[in-house]
Amino acid sequence: MLHTIAAFDRVGEENAFAVLARATALAHQGRDIINLGIGQPDFKTPQHIVEAAIKALRDGHHGYTPANGLLATREAVVRRTLTTTGVEVSPENVMILPGGKPTMFAAILMFGEAGTEILYPDPGFPIYRSMIEFTGATPVPVPIREENGFAFSADETLALITPKTRLLILNSPANPTGGVTPRAEIEKLVKGLEKHPQVAILSDEIYDVMTYDGETHCSLLNFPEIRDRLIVLNGWSKTWAMTGWRMGWSIWPNGEKGAHLYDKVRKLAVNCWSCVNAPSQFAGIAAIDGPQDDVEKMMRAFDNRRKIVVEGLNALPGISCITPKGAFYAFPNVSKTGWKAKKLASALLEDAGVALIGGPDFGVLGEGYIRLSYANSEENILRALERIEAFLKK
Repeated sequence: MLHTIAAFDRVGEENAFAVLARATALAHQGRDIINLGIGQPDFKTPQHIVEAAIKALRDGHHGYTPANGLLATREAVVRRTLTTTGVEVSPENVMILPGGKPTMFAAILMFGEAGTEILYPDPGFPIYRSMIEFTGATPVPVPIREENGFAFSADETLALITPKTRLLILNSPANPTGGVTPRAEIEKLVKGLEKHPQVAILSDEIYDVMTYDGETHCSLLNFPEIRDRLIVLNGWSKTWAMTGWRMGWSIWPNGEKGAHLYDKVRKLAVNCWSCVNAPSQFAGIAAIDGPQDDVEKMMRAFDNRRKIVVEGLNALPGISCITPKGAFYAFPNVSKTGWKAKKLASALLEDAGVALIGGPDFGVLGEGYIRLSYANSEENILRALERIEAFLKK
């Protein structure tokens, strides 16, 4: 037996990938599987972005890039941030990373250790808790409740902060619930955080453009009073259908209190992934600066699918679903079906050929819910709803 450190025994999983693997295996066996499990746009990366990467390769961009990203890529993020938030940031605070997860990894690793606490959304992206437990810090779930429209509550969040709290993780628009926290609630949270200057904030804003019904995303960058302890996570994966390109960015604190964090994450990059590959960064520039027609087309399709999903789910026996305001997920309540959520999700995959994710995979408060990704065609969504209905009526 080779003895590894105890921290590795605390590392969790992202079960969406386990469900994807099982769905793929069943498909290889000849089963017709409709995958509403994985959180990945079903659209191709826009062609002008692909061409930018091909051109970069043909132009000889084959070598290392700076650990924090090409200056041109960071400047593109600066332009995009100004457009979407109205806030001007410095390229010296922008880090280009291989996806969104490295920002979570870096931030949690910086602040988590035994004897400390890190607050995170529950239900929420499972890697938050996994990484918190890896560091030895105590994970403190912030309840994300259906009765709040799956927005976080400022009062409930602030009440969980103690002298041991080092980091608060926020996510809006949210995975897995599709919740969007309104600006008024964020303003209340920021005001309350004045009493807790020792708490850093990681705001996961990867779904920032994915809102519906007139909702708008409120970035934490709009609050200069917390800018010196704010880390913002974003990236290319969802907005431009670039999950496989592994392209993310983060914006790190400025000011005396938090400016040193940027150099820490740069050193982490040097020690771990070295840098982000060059052609992907040129593709990232093209995504930000090029036409956004494909993004708008994708969002219109998601909106149409969202309406089909909500109407269809609410017509099923024992299931109710509030209308998600963001991302591309629905989080229906299945508690009245008589099934435990994970067992229901597993049975629907094995018996009905529909891949979904059980709510407990997103936290202890996810029991009674399943996550459905509507990043699939309207035809497949309608077929999946028919299969779920037939299964529940058996």
